[in-house]
This record gives sequence, C-alpha cells and structure tokens, in this order.
Amino acid sequence: MKRFITVVLAAACLCFTVPVASLAADEHVKMAAVDVATVNINTATVKELQSLPGIGQVTAERIITYRTEKGPFSAVDDLGKVKGIGKKSLEKIRELVSVE
Repeated sequence: MKRFITVVLAAACLCFTVPVASLAADEHVKMAAVDVATVNINTATVKELQSLPGIGQVTAERIITYRTEKGPFSAVDDLGKVKGIGKKSLEKIRELVSVE
C-alpha cells in the first residue's frame, strides 16, 4: 500500500511540475523578446544599422544618406525607397527597426 501511495504521489508531482516548467520557459521567451531593442532608423549610426541582418556598410551609408537628403523616415516601409533594400530585406528587418 505504501508503494502504491508513493507511486501515485510521484505521478501527481510530475503532472504538476511539467506544466510549471513549461510555463517558466514560455515566460523566459516572452521576456527575451521584450528585451530586444529596435534600431531607430532615423537616428542610427552606420555601426548600429550594420547590426541588422543583411545590412552591410554600403547599405547603412545609403540609409543615412537618404535620410539626410530626404528627411526622417515616417514609416519603416520607407526603407524600401533606399537603393539595396528590397521587399525581402525589408521583411527580414521589419520587426527590428523603428522610426521613433
């Protein structure tokens, strides 16, 4: 009888531990997503822009030249007007950049 009770208690503990561990992992992922800072394309330096996937020195310099000549970007989609940034490039960095 003691063995049966021990097995039942162990099974019950496992049932409650797995969801809690899963919840903790989910919360960690959510917190990590919140901690990711976006790059403000209206104030970023060449180095900051280069931290974005697919943006090298030349493209970073083009972004800065564009905003210097045309004024600040009003929307992230305006990056598509910069030579070297197409739809695919824009989609890669869309969640990583901001205009504010």
